[in-house]
Order: sequence, then C-alpha cells, then structure tokens
Amino acid sequence: MRSLKADPSTPIPVSSRLSGFTYAIRNIVAEAQKVEATGRQVRYLNIGDPIRFGFSTPPHLVEAVERAIRDGQNGYGPSPGIASARQAVATEYTKRGWKVSPERVLLTSGASEAIELVLTALVNPGEEVLVPAPTYPLYTAVLAKIGARAAFYPLDSSKGWQPDMAARVTPKTRALVVIHPNNPTGAVHPDQSLRALLTFSEQRGMPLLVDEVYADLAFDGPVAPLGRLDPDAAVISFSSLSKGYLAPGWRAGWLAMGATPRLNPALAAVQKLADARLCSPLPMQHAIAAALTGSRSHQSTFVEALKERAQLITGRLQAVEGIRCPAPAAAFYVMPQVALPAGKTDEDYVLALLRETGLLCVHGSGFNLDPRAGYFRIVFLANPTELRAACDAIADFTRGFLRREDRS
Repeated sequence: MRSLKADPSTPIPVSSRLSGFTYAIRNIVAEAQKVEATGRQVRYLNIGDPIRFGFSTPPHLVEAVERAIRDGQNGYGPSPGIASARQAVATEYTKRGWKVSPERVLLTSGASEAIELVLTALVNPGEEVLVPAPTYPLYTAVLAKIGARAAFYPLDSSKGWQPDMAARVTPKTRALVVIHPNNPTGAVHPDQSLRALLTFSEQRGMPLLVDEVYADLAFDGPVAPLGRLDPDAAVISFSSLSKGYLAPGWRAGWLAMGATPRLNPALAAVQKLADARLCSPLPMQHAIAAALTGSRSHQSTFVEALKERAQLITGRLQAVEGIRCPAPAAAFYVMPQVALPAGKTDEDYVLALLRETGLLCVHGSGFNLDPRAGYFRIVFLANPTELRAACDAIADFTRGFLRREDRS
C-alpha cells in the first residue's frame, strides 16, 4: 500500500515576507559565535545593553516590581496598561511641554512593540514610510514583515548627522519616522531641524512617529519631546524604561498620541491590536510610575559616564589615520567611518576586525548606509580601560587592513 506520509526530507516552507526581514545588530552574532568556537574571546560592542556592562537598574524600580509580584500582580492586566502608569507617562510628557492625556497613552512590551503596533495600524502592504538613513533596523524589519517598505531620507555625517529632507514623497508614503536622539549615531537635532521635519509631515498630512527612547541620555541635558513644537500636530511618541532607567530586559515601554482628533482612528486601531495581544508584562508596568515620579539620581551619574566614554572613544578614533569619527551628543553609540579601499565593503572590514581582534561591531549597511562608505557602529558602554584597549586594537587593525588592501 502506498504511503501517504510526506517526504521527510522536504523542508516546510516559510512566509515569503521574511525575505526582506533582517536585523543586523543581532544577526552578526552568529559570526561572533564562530570566532568563539575557535577559542578566541569576543568583546561584544554590538548591542546597547547597559546591564551587560555593569550598570544597574535603580533599586526603587526593582522594589516596585518585587512589591507588585508579592502583591499578586502576576495575571493579565488591562490591554492599554494600568492606570497609574498611563497617568505617570502622560504627566511626564506634559511637564516636558507636550500635553498628553492618559487616555492617549498605551503601555507596550518595550518601545519595539509600540513601534510595531503603530506601523501595523497605519501602513498597508505596498505602502512606504520615510525613515532616516542610517536607521535603527527594527523599522525596516517591521515594514518588511507587514509587506511595506522603507524610503530613506539621509542624515549628513559631515554636519553631525543632521537630517536632509530631500526625500521623495509618493501617494503611497504614509508616515515619517524621527529617531531623536538618534540611534545609531548619537546625534541630537536642533529645534530648527525638528521644526522642518514637523512642517514636512504636516504639510503632507502624514503622522510623525518619534522614537524618543534616548531623550534622558543627551550629554547636555534631557531632550524635550518633539510634540511640544506643535500641540496640534499628528505626533506619536515612543519611549521606555530600557535605556534611561537601565531596565532593558523588563520590556516596559509605551506610546503616546497627540491630542489632535486626526489621530483618533489610529488610536482606535492600535488599541484593537493591543487587545489581541492581551497586555504587556504586568509586574514591570508598576515600575513606570516609580521611575517617572521617583528619584532620577542615577541618570546624572550614568550620563556623566557616557560623556566620558564618548570623549575617549571619539578622540582616540579621530587620531587613527584612515578613520573619521563624528562625535555623538547622546546615548552610547558612535559611528566612525573608515576610508575603505576600492572593492571593499563595511562588512568586509567589520568581519575582518572580528576575526583578527575579537571585537564585534556592526557594519553601517546594517543600518541602511551604503556598504562602500565604510561606516560601522560601536557601543561604548564598556569601562574606560576596556574602551582604550578596544580603540588600540581598532587602530592597529585598521593600519594593517589598509596596508594589506593597498598592496593587493
């Protein structure tokens, strides 16, 4: 009798939408694991996780979560989030100059889920969203996942990574993304640039999606919400406890929508999607009010540490022949540029650096830059001693890499 069983050697097919889904920050780890398998130690300078580098979550946030767990806050919560946290987020934005009501705040599993919910609610398959280049790769990954695409507007590294809105808008363009302060460059934009982005979106009837996760980590003081520049604009902001409150693994994030009635359909759509995923982690929601209404003394210490590291790494890399390194103004990333020989790409450089020195960085094309331009991103959270050693290794490697390629 003929067997009805499928051929066991035939792979189960996956969705075609994943063909455009990449996330270079984590994908490159596979190469690092191959290097580790040879016995070489790898220093991971690819992921911006302060906890991995010895920084600690503030105790009063830990206590708030512990108390919530002990008090039995371990079931499902309301889909939009608990009222105390939503109120704390709304009050925080309002204090900073952008009036937000708690009814227009929704708690999410990190800012990443907030971004995915909003893009899913706003963008149809085949449509596009304007995102900066370089960009945080979550945006391009989510757009690929929902069958949409990214259209890029450049950030000019010669001007401190400031935006250039020489972007082509089509009838399929649905939204404009601003990452401020910027990841992966650490740039902070002046109000003049932010107003230009806001005007650009408002004139075209597009919502402005503002990723403000690093707002508390600018070296010259916290960055105010972009929405303050026009209370009637269609602005949606994303943020979380991950960076400014040193709790990335808690996945405690949120989105906030401006007061304009033009965003009411978007708010309803996002709430519908949020209902389907039930809720974000409930115990961690109880840390949000504790963070936003309690002590922030850890932030001044953290920012000073970041500022010291930024000055160290920028100065060291600027001194390396063949490397240009724009100075960051926030966060814990720097994006140097190496003068690549003809025919070489940023990935060639980064992979060779990894294999020869054990330093893992991320190639600029992973953030949608031209692979021939030679950019790469470094996370500078390591202590100053380790950073000096990393800079020395990059300097030695780069001199050798460029000499070898010149001779070939």
